[in-house]
Amino acid sequence: MGTPLNFPNQSRSYDATRRRVRFWGYDRSLEISFFVDADALMPVAADVDVAEADLLQAFDDGRDRICEVAARVYARGQGYAHVLTASDF
Repeated sequence: MGTPLNFPNQSRSYDATRRRVRFWGYDRSLEISFFVDADALMPVAADVDVAEADLLQAFDDGRDRICEVAARVYARGQGYAHVLTASDF
């Protein structure tokens, strides 16, 4: 079994075009990009134009759970970028 995915970088950013939050995990020295859809962060976001600050706060509030889900998704199919959707949670 390989080294577990870890998330030492607390940085995250919002991509307004794709309506998702980007963050990074690391598998040894490999940087893996993750994106969380707005709908996964705040189910109301599907119907409402939720502010960037609200989505970033939702990400921060759920960071531990989001990282758990990200690690599970990464384990299913390793790659350099993964999009987390509501169905992953």
